[in-house]
Amino acid sequence: MRLKHGIDLGYCTNIHRGETWEETFRGLRDYTDSVRKRVAPDEPYGIGLRLSAVASIELAQSQKSRGDFRRWLEETNSYVFTINGFPYGMFHGGRVKEQVYAPDWTTPERLEYTRRLFDLIDEFAPAGRSVSVSTLPGSFKEFIQPENERAQKEAIFRHLRECSEHIESIRERSGRDVHLGLEPEPLGLFETSSETVAFFEELVSTAGNGEGERILRNLGVNYDTCHLAVEFEEPGEAVGRIRDAGIRISKVHLSSALALTPNPASVEKLSAFQDEVYLHQVAVFDGAKVTRRFRDLPPALSWYHSAPEDAGKEWRVHFHVPIHCEPEAPFQDTRGHISGLLELLAKDPGWCSHFEMETYTWEVMPEKMKSGDVVDQLVDEYEWCLAQFRAHELA
Repeated sequence: MRLKHGIDLGYCTNIHRGETWEETFRGLRDYTDSVRKRVAPDEPYGIGLRLSAVASIELAQSQKSRGDFRRWLEETNSYVFTINGFPYGMFHGGRVKEQVYAPDWTTPERLEYTRRLFDLIDEFAPAGRSVSVSTLPGSFKEFIQPENERAQKEAIFRHLRECSEHIESIRERSGRDVHLGLEPEPLGLFETSSETVAFFEELVSTAGNGEGERILRNLGVNYDTCHLAVEFEEPGEAVGRIRDAGIRISKVHLSSALALTPNPASVEKLSAFQDEVYLHQVAVFDGAKVTRRFRDLPPALSWYHSAPEDAGKEWRVHFHVPIHCEPEAPFQDTRGHISGLLELLAKDPGWCSHFEMETYTWEVMPEKMKSGDVVDQLVDEYEWCLAQFRAHELA
């Protein structure tokens, strides 16, 4: 939906299963349209689409499927303004973990997939409207081999420059603003705002004369409020550092992390959030800085039991929890990061216009955290978000 200052707000359809185009389109008809009818029945409804590589190929190769989708968008008064291009393959129903980063930006497969997403969104989005695609932060830290780091990073930078060229061609042809958002994530190739700035500086340094300006126009950051909160960053500091470096914020993911004070009772209850599908990275904070990071909950829990005296003052866990309600004690959340970011935007509107709610963990969420079915939860999240936007005079 369209809010003040040209802001588009939607939810990311990666919450629903769908690896083929048929499955994806069924989810849009069954779930997304049900949400639309409850939150925006009489106004244009913005969709944050997730397309797997398989679904994107099927859609690109079928003129009939694309025509059917365009007609459905018209019939439901809906529009696509952004695509989540981070998860390339399967995202529900089986082990994802670190494979969500594969193939990474060292590979031509990631480049071709992302180019294809831009071609599709340019076809489906309203003429003249800004469009975005979000993607992973280059790679996963563990994928980078010390003996091959230079070659891997050179490949990442080369493919991102080629993607920028493709975006520029769409920009010139369509006249619309087109941009890719790289998403800092715990234990990604870059995860903090400082690492993000360093990555972009290195990327731009590899560009030829005049190319750096185009790169910074076409490539930016997908700012996930859960991820930066897990890093114990404050929105004013993180957003300021990114923008001061001349890096655009392409899109904001509105999401909330799980937080807790580590003690025997809270750590025992935290085990309920373990699953075999997603990574749930953990950051340990001693009151001044992050002292440890764990790639997933099992090693963090094991470490606590072996050295509870070193557990720090607070843990934050990369588990996207519903943004419309507080988790039960002993847990807290990081919704304050969302409010802080919107306060910044209210003081200086215009530095980002794409906002997407992203609580994709529905299937692995403890039952106590679910409010009704998935449609009910999405409607509740919309209501909470819209109240926040209105409180900051952004809607």
